[in-house]
Amino acid sequence: MEWSACSDEYEKLVIRMTTPRVVIDNAVSSKATVVKVDSARKHRILLEAVQVLTDLNLSIKKAYISSDGRWFMDVFHVTDLNGNKLTDESVINYIEQSLGTIHHGKTTGSNGLTALELTGTDRVGLLSEVFAVLADLQCSVVDAKVWTHNGRIASLMYVKDCNSGSPIEDTQHIDRIEARLRNVLKGDNDIRSAKTTVSMAVTHMERRLHQVMFADRDYERKAIFPPRGDSPVVTVQNWVKRGYSVVNVQCKDRTKLLFDVVCTMTDMEYIVFHATINTAGDRAYLEFYIRHTDGSPISSEPERQRVIQCLKAAVERRASEGVRLELCTPDKQGLLADVTRTFRENGLNVTRAEISTARDMALNVFYVTDAIGNPADPKLIESVRQKIGVSNLKVKELPPLIYHEEAEREDQTVRACAVYIWKRWRNLVDISECRSESRCRRHGMLHGTAVLNRCPKYGNYDVFFEMSVEVGSRLHVSKN
Repeated sequence: MEWSACSDEYEKLVIRMTTPRVVIDNAVSSKATVVKVDSARKHRILLEAVQVLTDLNLSIKKAYISSDGRWFMDVFHVTDLNGNKLTDESVINYIEQSLGTIHHGKTTGSNGLTALELTGTDRVGLLSEVFAVLADLQCSVVDAKVWTHNGRIASLMYVKDCNSGSPIEDTQHIDRIEARLRNVLKGDNDIRSAKTTVSMAVTHMERRLHQVMFADRDYERKAIFPPRGDSPVVTVQNWVKRGYSVVNVQCKDRTKLLFDVVCTMTDMEYIVFHATINTAGDRAYLEFYIRHTDGSPISSEPERQRVIQCLKAAVERRASEGVRLELCTPDKQGLLADVTRTFRENGLNVTRAEISTARDMALNVFYVTDAIGNPADPKLIESVRQKIGVSNLKVKELPPLIYHEEAEREDQTVRACAVYIWKRWRNLVDISECRSESRCRRHGMLHGTAVLNRCPKYGNYDVFFEMSVEVGSRLHVSKN
């Protein structure tokens, strides 16, 4: 009995030590809500934390990731898509609860549905053929995402039987679905690489799509059409003294960008030890200090090039090429086949799609270009709307990422202040000499904590000199 009580207390202690501590603060920043996560470090936990935020369609404006020994602390500056701080208590509570359970690594799926994974060579009208086959086989698409990149297409679809509303479990029916979809996907020139998989459970949809396209090696293929936006710039260098590989990504900012990059690095079996994410206007700057899961940095030129290729692909897969069309209409059998057939007959190519249903309504988003990847003719788009229903199919501009010019000016002033203090402070102490993993006796502060300084030139600013055992000295600055 005594041993049982002892065991229970020990288990409670372990749970308390490993459960992430989450703090959500709306007072620190005037422009964003600050989310802090402090937890025991384990592989994939950063990805799970970022996933919680991106699943709520939050925009991550800044982030600081730091680990020390067996612990890590993540700090995220987030807003909603309109650039506002989070004020809804239900959303804040959900974030706290979700981040507080990421240590357990839950797997998500769609209950009562059958999952279809499709991979093949993209072509105009392919999606129309896929939906036509599913309609003919009495499959109703409840939820789906479709990505295209470098001439390849990958899709994850949740379907159910049209008549019974139940998951499709009959093995003969499943075999027919796989065979017919495989024939559609392989076409005339893709006999080997077309793949169709049916299962009853799946991980997070977007994580799975990254894994599917990574396994398909889309990053090695050349784009069929030249990119029309800014191509991401990725550099990888080794910091030999500290045993890190330093990865820098510069690209156009967009929602879920950090998730896409971290997801790919995680799938490639790299661990992020430290990172800084900043946005300025419509640009994003991401810096990561990584090692392989075996503790080694990137060790060869082929490996370095592969990391660069894979991260570029991760950024580009979700880049929205084309006109955004939103379809909101009562759901019915064969709806997706009819809509995508209209696209095909009018020479529109679907580059990305998000399919969802809510009760009896279909809520679908399509990104379309012309047949050769150019922007679609507005007159053609209007003609398609007339055929499908003007009130049902609407053209939507991509919502611009909101940023505040005043905040940008403040950041410039803060950086100037930081440089001033940094130079003065470096003359007094050499923080690179610190090696303590707990408290630096010489400088009297904890690693990972902050020192408050008042700038004599620019006024009242809080300057944070972050002390890290492995990275050395780093400077973070924020306005009071």
